[in-house]
Amino acid sequence: MASFTPEPHSSTPPAPPPKGSTHDMSSSTSTPTTSPRVTSAAPTPPPSEPVPDPGENWLPDILREKTTQDLADILGSPTLLHALALAPCSSHECTQTSYEALSSALRQNSLLARHLATGGSRLAMQRSTTQAQLLSTHALERQWRQRQADMDHALAPFSPASLYLQLVQGVQEQALVCQAMEESFLEGEGEGVPASEREATEWIRRYREARVLCYLRQERKERWDEGRVGGWR
Repeated sequence: MASFTPEPHSSTPPAPPPKGSTHDMSSSTSTPTTSPRVTSAAPTPPPSEPVPDPGENWLPDILREKTTQDLADILGSPTLLHALALAPCSSHECTQTSYEALSSALRQNSLLARHLATGGSRLAMQRSTTQAQLLSTHALERQWRQRQADMDHALAPFSPASLYLQLVQGVQEQALVCQAMEESFLEGEGEGVPASEREATEWIRRYREARVLCYLRQERKERWDEGRVGGWR
């Protein structure tokens, strides 16, 4: 028999792939897939630090090439030292920073001083105006007191006390008038001359009017004493 050569495409299925270990499977299932977290930190500006003092050994660049005699001359001149200490080209950065802060404080103080001077002048003006108004008010107060005194003096006869005194005097005077009329009538009859009918009628009329007036005044006084006068209670 001839040898059998298998066909390239067989109907037998291929063998399954080898199984992995249990440790690999558990690790692959238990480990979650996490994406890396991206954090962006905003840059913070560094705090401004004060410029340190360079110390006693610092020398401006403009003086490094000077001779000893030139340096001695500069040290002997306070004006040159002051100019070198404040000049922008020769002074240190800490000096400039301090000078700027001092200049800002001086400008602020100058503004405050001008504002204070303006407020002081305004206050002085208001004080003078207020003083003038106060003097005028005192003068008006004195005038008002004088007018009030004149008014009280003019209205004194119409005051309650004065009116009551006038009423009492009127009652007494009217009672005396009635009494005098009675006495005169009796004295006239004692002379032996009879009065005529006309004279008697006239006397009776006048006596009745006097008695009515006396009664009215007496009634007004009693009402006043009892507090029954309108407007004076």
